[in-house]
Amino acid sequence: MGHSQFLVLGFLYLVLCSCFSYSLADQDKDKITVLPGQPTNVDFNQYSGYVTVNQQTGRALFYWLIESPASRKPESRPLILWLNGAAEEIGPFRIRPDGKTLYLNPYSWNKLANLLFLESPAGVGFSYTNTTSDLYTAGDGRTAEDAYTFLVNWFERFPQYKHTDFYIAGESYAGHYVPQLSQIVYERNKGIANPEINFKGFMVGNAVTDDYHDYVGTFEYWWTHGLISDSTYRSLRIACESGSSEHPSLDCMTALKSAEMEQGNIDPYSIFTRPCNGTASLRRNLRGHYPWMSRAYDPCTERYSEVYFNHPEVQKALHANVTGISYPWRTCRYFFGYSFQRAGHEVPLHRPRQAFILFRSFLENKPMPS
Repeated sequence: MGHSQFLVLGFLYLVLCSCFSYSLADQDKDKITVLPGQPTNVDFNQYSGYVTVNQQTGRALFYWLIESPASRKPESRPLILWLNGAAEEIGPFRIRPDGKTLYLNPYSWNKLANLLFLESPAGVGFSYTNTTSDLYTAGDGRTAEDAYTFLVNWFERFPQYKHTDFYIAGESYAGHYVPQLSQIVYERNKGIANPEINFKGFMVGNAVTDDYHDYVGTFEYWWTHGLISDSTYRSLRIACESGSSEHPSLDCMTALKSAEMEQGNIDPYSIFTRPCNGTASLRRNLRGHYPWMSRAYDPCTERYSEVYFNHPEVQKALHANVTGISYPWRTCRYFFGYSFQRAGHEVPLHRPRQAFILFRSFLENKPMPS
């Protein structure tokens, strides 16, 4: 009997070792050696690649893990899942105007936590599906389920993060994605004393919630900041507030067009800074600096991102676009078929120091400093 137990235990040991070795092999395959144009003084590990969430349809989601620097002991830091891109906002790198070289962001959130960026749902960024109909049938429910499946599979690939304090975060339409995924994780952790996905909380910035309140907030913002006239404001309230942003009425679209014309050539995401036009004249006239910002802000940041992440050598370094998707990688600023204006939306990009302090206070469960 003792001999049988020994054989069983030995077999289990071999199985566990085999699974762990398999995980380490996948990690090693996903490890980023160096990104094109990356500065030399980088002291943190990066991993990126794909996790399949549906074998039958061939849905696979692209992730990018950026760990905390070695000097900050990444093994003792929490893990943050960020659900809608924003690596150029909270990540460690900024892209220079040449679209080829990078420099370090002094307020990168990876100084406080390990950052896991996920491009979701399939069809967004480098994430893909082998079933075309998936692109037309995606919804919030399936997106949340796919994200949960991603997490389960990702933690198997990175078992060292199991039981680590885990948070879910995002901005904009993540106002839907974050709480829905959080609910799934919370519900499926019930009754588990020491869950592998050690969910601690979530945070959302400038969240999309529901059509009515989003419309009211947006229209009032435009009006109170002098971006639209009184008459256009009234038209928007009458034509749009009781309707759907996904399928707006003709009257609502007419009112939205009037608002767009009245706003003129502005950056709706940052109304107090100039828009990204000709970069040469922009640098000459403004030198990219605004007195209320802690560092220089370049309104063309997203343009540089689209150039950089579409370089074949960058995609190769990221283990991305393995299927050769026919469309270019783009930053995501549009949904519901309309450019939903998010003035001051990208706080980590416009106010990086303040956003860093806010995030640190959130993780420490402390109030913001006065």
